[in-house]
Amino acid sequence: MKHFRLILSYLRPCRREFLLAVLFVTAETAFELFIPLVMANIIDLGVTRRDIPYILHQGLLMAVCALLSLICGLLYARYAARAALGFGTRIREAEYEKLQEYSFANLDHFETSSLITRMTTDVTVLQNAVINGMRPMVRGPVMLVMGLLLAFFMNVRLALVFLVCMPVLGCILFFIIRKTAPMYGRLQTAVDKVNSVVQENLNAIRAVKAYVRETYEEEHFGEANGKLTENSLRTFRIAVLNLPAFQFTMYTATVLILWFGGNLIHTGNMEVGALTGFLSYVMQIVNSLMMISNVFLMLTRSLASVSRISQVLAEEPDLADVPDGLETVENGQVEFRNVEFKYSAGAARPALSQVCLKFLPGQTIGIIGGTGSSKSTLVQLIPRLYDVSAGSVLVGGHDVREYRLASLRDAIGIVLQKNVLFSGTVRENLLWGNAQATEEELWRACRTACAHEFIEKMPGGLDARLDQGGLNLSGGQKQRLCIARTLLKHPKVMIFDDSTSAVDTATEAHIRRGLSSLGEMTKIIIAQRITSVMEADQIVILEDGRVHAVGTHESLLQTDSIYREIYDSQMRSSENVGEQNREKGGA
Repeated sequence: MKHFRLILSYLRPCRREFLLAVLFVTAETAFELFIPLVMANIIDLGVTRRDIPYILHQGLLMAVCALLSLICGLLYARYAARAALGFGTRIREAEYEKLQEYSFANLDHFETSSLITRMTTDVTVLQNAVINGMRPMVRGPVMLVMGLLLAFFMNVRLALVFLVCMPVLGCILFFIIRKTAPMYGRLQTAVDKVNSVVQENLNAIRAVKAYVRETYEEEHFGEANGKLTENSLRTFRIAVLNLPAFQFTMYTATVLILWFGGNLIHTGNMEVGALTGFLSYVMQIVNSLMMISNVFLMLTRSLASVSRISQVLAEEPDLADVPDGLETVENGQVEFRNVEFKYSAGAARPALSQVCLKFLPGQTIGIIGGTGSSKSTLVQLIPRLYDVSAGSVLVGGHDVREYRLASLRDAIGIVLQKNVLFSGTVRENLLWGNAQATEEELWRACRTACAHEFIEKMPGGLDARLDQGGLNLSGGQKQRLCIARTLLKHPKVMIFDDSTSAVDTATEAHIRRGLSSLGEMTKIIIAQRITSVMEADQIVILEDGRVHAVGTHESLLQTDSIYREIYDSQMRSSENVGEQNREKGGA
């Protein structure tokens, strides 16, 4: 119920349209219910007395009621659509805004495909519930109550038939809802899985084609799609029992009413027109009960979507911003004080433990280590993408938790291991770093990152179009463009998370020389190649989430066996490649 109230709060800005829709559908129903009563009078008073003026008068009254009912129905459709679309728009906006507040830890709680489904399919379910459910939700109870009152007014004994049918219909509806309620949740989860398979396939389409795995992917999708179909069939197989069960019960009631009504006419206790009008109310009551049952089924499915959307909206951001926190990062000094970090509280062991490091402003820091040594995890603590489990991370002499998140992250540039570019122009992507950057600043950043070499050759230069994700660029070009974008921030600390791995060694050397001129900026370089960090002021070796050694290239060569082993293996590989190239040249 708490989740339901949370979702309904987003309908509040559309309450005017919602209330008008309810008003017009109520009026529409009232006009429709008045028509059978007029029709009964036409038969019993006009036809039997052959009173033509009375028949015409009552017929005109019926036509006016029908016309007013039509107008009210059209106005209902207009305002219901506006209320439903506004409702869905606000929920999507609220979900998207909430996602922007999430930390990485919060995002780890949801699959990407599930978040997409919750912002699209689940919101559409709620919109349909409003636009298609409001009419029967209002008409059903109004028609039922007014129809029963008018039916009792016309003939009490015949109306008692409904009192027998109502408990039967209630039991049928209870059984169907009880069975289908948990199934709708599983149905939406199956939709998540289909979206996940499609998303994964599209992201990895080049690998799929390179390994000729199209048939395997088709089978993988077929399996997920088959489960969705199976869940849908299982759910709707029970849900569709609603209509025939209700029809059987109500048509049985209609037959009984005709039987008893015929006897009453035969004995002279009822007029033919009265029975005709009563049967009109019977059909309206039947329709109202079917509407109410369909509303319950629609609400049952909606509740599954309400719960899924509420989970996104109710998720508390793992990182709390400090409203009155520090606005300025004084310098690029970075310090780790006995840091420990776990990705989840229940993790068996920490990803980082007993980390104590200090980087001075303007220094170049190299971080190396084997796969899984938590190099990326370490640097993600600096812009507070995650919070430490114990200890503290300081930037500019202050704990990162003392800064406003926007101010801290604005002072820290990070070139991610996975390059992220957006569809648009080269210029639009670069301006993410600094929206106010001039043409000269853009080209200066591109020259420092050696990105000018390929941008100048592209049609349009800075205004050249990029495909989604920068698919029309090579890996090295994407890396250089991401470096240029980050340089435009003029950060106090700049982090390179293995972001020159696709760049050749000559270009990488040019980039390092360009960065060395940025004296005040602290540069932290995560790399697999020794050549990338050899000239660093400090080199940190991580092993299994701990600091194994810290020093310069020369000191580590002399004192650390791991560093010397990495150096020897990489240098030997380079020498072997050089010898092979010389032999080929000599041949």
